[in-house]
Amino acid sequence: KWIIVLAAVGIHICIGAVYAWSVFTRPIMQYMGVSLKDVQFAFSIAILFLGFSASFLGKYVEKHGSKKAGLAATFFYVTGMFGTGLAIYLKSLPLLYLFYGAIGGIGLGIGYITPVSTLVKWFPKNRGFATGCAIMGFGFAAMIAGPLIQTLMGYLPLYYVPVVMGAIYLVIMTISALQFKLPQFVEHHAASRILSKGYTAKRALRRWQFYALWLMLFINIF
Repeated sequence: KWIIVLAAVGIHICIGAVYAWSVFTRPIMQYMGVSLKDVQFAFSIAILFLGFSASFLGKYVEKHGSKKAGLAATFFYVTGMFGTGLAIYLKSLPLLYLFYGAIGGIGLGIGYITPVSTLVKWFPKNRGFATGCAIMGFGFAAMIAGPLIQTLMGYLPLYYVPVVMGAIYLVIMTISALQFKLPQFVEHHAASRILSKGYTAKRALRRWQFYALWLMLFINIF
């Protein structure tokens, strides 16, 4: 199960690099001749799609399993990074919004929930610790990605940097996703059985605690 933890951190340390977007902003502004608002909007779209895809693709993760979900996250996120390089090369804001924002954002959402969903099944009595390990990777990612992106910018044209980063993410995320599996005591049962007091989505939406938690997270992210 500790290999699963490392795999979860591997996924999150890649997708968490989204928080290093600020390293790209000024060089993209200068290269594409656009405003800060235009460049930052790509980040906003990515986070928006992270939320939507995490919400509405949760069923996909439970239905198809964490390994397939991890590979799907890899596909969308890496495609988004490769497309970002193309968008910068063509100096196209719509392509930047499409690839980094929408497509990359879908990869972020699936990649965010897949490790968490998997870890709670491996650590039913220590869910907070297990999911915290994955989220640690998400938060720690910018410390690694930021300096790496800056270094690459010193050697490569700007539009190559997202492509190189995407290639690195492709390797790490693919290896990590292939490690995912459910523990034997969960494989033949509904995922919710592991939680003694779980709620369906419809039942959760009828409880005030859901909206309190939602509001707390909204304010935190804001």
